Amino acid sequence: MTFDSALAFLQQPHIAIPIVAATVLVIFLMKRPWTALYVGLMPLINWAFAGIDTIAIPENLGGGAWHPFTIVTGLVLVVRDFAQREIKHWILGAMVVGLALSTLTAWPVIVVASGVAFLISETADWAVYTFTKRPLSQRILISSAVGAPIDQIAFIGLASLVVPGIFAWGTILTGIISKLIGAYIVSRIVARQERRAAQIEMNPV
Repeated sequence: MTFDSALAFLQQPHIAIPIVAATVLVIFLMKRPWTALYVGLMPLINWAFAGIDTIAIPENLGGGAWHPFTIVTGLVLVVRDFAQREIKHWILGAMVVGLALSTLTAWPVIVVASGVAFLISETADWAVYTFTKRPLSQRILISSAVGAPIDQIAFIGLASLVVPGIFAWGTILTGIISKLIGAYIVSRIVARQERRAAQIEMNPV
């Protein structure tokens, strides 16, 4: 059996879905819920970019297409922050597992582009998260502001090498904005929890 035929076999939904689900379940049972979510989101997002229709962007706005799932992609950057709190620097290992699972749900070339983009943005994001001693809500915004542009530009740039016409500034800009919106929503939720925790600490029952 060749590599291509083996991969095609594994990519069948009744094979791929149980493999992804079992991997995520094992990580969850290890009491690493955020890591499980992080690993599970990666194959889901890579599948979505091929399986969900995009919305065309007018040429006067940069051209290309906007993918509704880019908001969820932005949440991955946030989930990664929570996952790093659980497993520290092993987060890079979790990324490798997620990308390996992504080969079951997306074209290999998309997974490679996604993997390189993730690696570049994750390195920058990891540095911000690790060395910025600010409240979590602020670190989410800072790391997403750094990671989202790098991730989007790297992914679209690399994918354009094999998918002609995919590179467009409209696609890049709307993708970055969508990711930042997702990160902002989560940061506000976390900030509210931080304020509530601070109030309880100041006024214990």
